[in-house]
Amino acid sequence: MGQRGGVFDYLHYLPLLEQKPGSLDYARPMEDITFPDCFGTLRRMLVIEQSKEGEGIREFIRVLRLLEDYPMDKVRQAVEKALDVGAHSRDAIMQFLIPHISWRNTTFLLDRREHLRLVQVRGTDISAYRELLSGGGHA
Repeated sequence: MGQRGGVFDYLHYLPLLEQKPGSLDYARPMEDITFPDCFGTLRRMLVIEQSKEGEGIREFIRVLRLLEDYPMDKVRQAVEKALDVGAHSRDAIMQFLIPHISWRNTTFLLDRREHLRLVQVRGTDISAYRELLSGGGHA
């Protein structure tokens, strides 16, 4: 188990490595894997940013686990985009993997929603905010 044609399948080991992040650099399944340069950059950024021991590597492994569901090229592109905007987490990278539908190309129809035609939206009253700014609203 964990081997593909006599070669270790590193994807099978990522859940274990997430539990033992210190083993990442010594795990046999990872020996022959060459990741794109952006992965190394991300790993360095995560290690620098995460102050708790092993958390940066653990987050990097969470990013690698995206390879369980997405092809390497897609994850590479997502990592590059995330690095460009300074987002260094699995959740941020995941946002670049999810297809986004532009809301500008959507139409909200009122068919069978007659009750919504009666909704009236008032303008915002910012007088309460002015009062806070003038010092009248602090405790």
